[in-house]
Amino acid sequence: MLIPNQDEGVVRIDRAAGVARDLHGERAGDLQRLVDMGLPCPATVALSVLKVHQIAEGMRFNAAGMVNAFGHDPLVTVLPSSGQRAWGGPREFPDVGLNAPLHAAMAATLGRAEADRRWFDFILRYATDVACLDAEPFEEVAGQPRAALRIYEEEAGEPFPQDPAEQLSKVISSMASAWEGVTARLLRHAQGAPLDAGLALLVMDHRWSMARGAIATGTARMFDPVTGQKRINGTVRTVVDAEDLDEGLETAFRDRVPDIYYAIAGILETGRTGLREDRAYHFVHTCDGLQLLDAVPPVCSARVVLNNAISLVQAQVITREDALLRIAPTALAGFLHPQVPPDAARKPIFTGVAASPGGATGRIVFTADAAAACAAREEPCILVRRETNPEDVRGMHLAQGIVTERGGMTSHAAVIARGLGVPCITGASSVDVLPETGQMVLRDGRVLKEGDEITIDGTHGEAHLGEIVMTPADDDPAFLEFMSWADEARDIGVRANADTPADAAHALAFKAEGIGLCRTEHMFFEPSRLTVMREMIFASSEPDRRAALDRLLPMQRSDFRALFETMAGLPVCIRLFDPPLHEFLPMDREGRMNLARSLDLSLSAVTKRIDAISEFNPMLGMRGVRLGIMHPEIYEMQVRAILEAAIEAAEKVGTPVEPEIMIPLVAGRSEVRLVKTRMDSVAAGVRVATGREVNYRLGVLVETPRAALCAGEIAEYAQLLSFGTNDLTQMTYGLSRDDVSRFMKAYVAQGALTLDPFEKLDFKGVGELIRIAAERGRETNPGIHLSICGEHGGDIETIDFCRKAGFSYVSCSPFRVPIARLSAAQLAIRARVQDAASPK
Repeated sequence: MLIPNQDEGVVRIDRAAGVARDLHGERAGDLQRLVDMGLPCPATVALSVLKVHQIAEGMRFNAAGMVNAFGHDPLVTVLPSSGQRAWGGPREFPDVGLNAPLHAAMAATLGRAEADRRWFDFILRYATDVACLDAEPFEEVAGQPRAALRIYEEEAGEPFPQDPAEQLSKVISSMASAWEGVTARLLRHAQGAPLDAGLALLVMDHRWSMARGAIATGTARMFDPVTGQKRINGTVRTVVDAEDLDEGLETAFRDRVPDIYYAIAGILETGRTGLREDRAYHFVHTCDGLQLLDAVPPVCSARVVLNNAISLVQAQVITREDALLRIAPTALAGFLHPQVPPDAARKPIFTGVAASPGGATGRIVFTADAAAACAAREEPCILVRRETNPEDVRGMHLAQGIVTERGGMTSHAAVIARGLGVPCITGASSVDVLPETGQMVLRDGRVLKEGDEITIDGTHGEAHLGEIVMTPADDDPAFLEFMSWADEARDIGVRANADTPADAAHALAFKAEGIGLCRTEHMFFEPSRLTVMREMIFASSEPDRRAALDRLLPMQRSDFRALFETMAGLPVCIRLFDPPLHEFLPMDREGRMNLARSLDLSLSAVTKRIDAISEFNPMLGMRGVRLGIMHPEIYEMQVRAILEAAIEAAEKVGTPVEPEIMIPLVAGRSEVRLVKTRMDSVAAGVRVATGREVNYRLGVLVETPRAALCAGEIAEYAQLLSFGTNDLTQMTYGLSRDDVSRFMKAYVAQGALTLDPFEKLDFKGVGELIRIAAERGRETNPGIHLSICGEHGGDIETIDFCRKAGFSYVSCSPFRVPIARLSAAQLAIRARVQDAASPK
């Protein structure tokens, strides 16, 4: 096929024609690769992105030369080829060139009914998409091409064009213009395309569709669409004398026409080797033979993609590193959590921040006690709160899902939910939560009451009325093999944030290399412990506080011992007590009355004490290291419990346990020196009492800008600097991480910020503080360990930042550990590829 007077930017796809994705779009690039492999494809001409843009701006082109290159009585399909298939584009335009003579020829081969149907469909499509006519008059004469031609002439004021070149010229121009339109720009931008993304077009021979006798069209794959494992399958539509018959490729079609089946099988094998991946091949078979129309990258679940990648590794088509690069890390959530299946017709009753992935159905409850009652009845529930606090942790453990009206990605509810692996929606600002009346009011005025059933989708931040059957979490054994490849490839450690032995067990199951953050305050919310904790808070003297702490000591020791034993010698980093004391006290009247009874105090005395220790800005008040300095007996109890637990656990696991003890919310060296002196004193006391030496590493949680700037001084005492990016972001920006969800989306939309810094780490500001701290800490202590333990730690961009900064590990919630492991592996692989490609 020749293209007379070939325009620049118009090229026939032939072997070594040079059609490439960046110039002609993904679909054209794929077709060029099929042709280069010697696979049979219809004659096709590609118009480059630049050429199509010029046509959209009004440039004329040689349509006659192009259409004549397809021979006498040409019939073609015009196909979009954008930079990525996911960006979409105008619909393909079949049967261009169809006119009265060709319609007569089609009737002779395919029958009058089929010829009339296609002739009418082409007239209607041309009328609406090219001539911009109203479709309604044509609908009244559906299937009647002659009547449609009359209507076209009446509405357009001119006869329907019979010249194939004129048809092709105007079809291409209309598709080019449609791509450049404002609506199309916004639609493809929503799919991740740049606003200025270009479109290429393909003009493909369609004369095969007029073949006399039997025509078979279909899709063929070499992978199972459910499991991803190797299996030839697909569907075939056979047209015999204009009658359709749908068949399975691997069943009836194989048995009836084995020669065609095995020809397809050979093409699948060639394509798998040449493209280095399995595709879904669209094919056609006529009396002239077999031809491939397209090789489409399939849209599959993570399980299918993973198993398919493993199959390709086993067939030595790709390497393990290639396979690791084929799975988006976030797609691993499908292996870890049940999911709400996608359904475009389903309308959510409210939306919010997708704070913790997965799906769950349950009855609405508004308190931790109600969640406990549901658990006792073995009824699943969704805990709904304005915002959660540590007092809600018990109910959060028992609920199947969590919804909060306030908060964001790093709010209390989000952090705890991710640690538990429970789906969660935060910042549902269109909902009014009224726990005092047991109601939640939706934006449209509907009222949901306690006991009503809802389904939440924490992966997408949507809630639905009633029950939805979930897609179960995958337990495919191939997942474990795949993740072992990731561990071989990565070059940075991955630990988990875990607060309880159950969390630690999850962390170990997900192959975390230790615990990077254990938040000890979450251990105090069991009812029996909470009572003792409150007695300590209400104590009027240090001796009374120590007496209460002596009762908490064995509880803490038991917790820490269980953590050490679960992790079996892996490092465990324990953060000393962090939150302000008022968080352990009830805020409602009923809770205060119950507390007054348990402490044998008057309600007024309890209220007065709570008011006395409550703070205007508790996030910047007496918490963290400040609490440990003002009430040193609290930290002394915890350090003793940690060291004694390490001794007991070492005997159980048969290997020394060297705990890491981390001081929170530090602002400078003096605070660290004071606390370390007391810790060393406690360690000496434990050594004398037990006759056993316990080595521990001192860590500092860098959460304040001053701690980052003074990291060189702090490193004189510390062996570990761990960056708590949640609070460090909060203090650097002056933003409350619990309140930003009210305005952050609108703030980003207006361009005041480019992203939510609590979802994506701000490398320019917060990241610069981290870089400064790392450099200054190393100057003082070259062997100091560096890590990130905020929720950013599971994000691939943050992991990349940490790798380049030479950090020892990142730490994230247990259910994000596999995501972080795969992210780290992909970053290491890409870095090695880049290094290998760089000139030496």
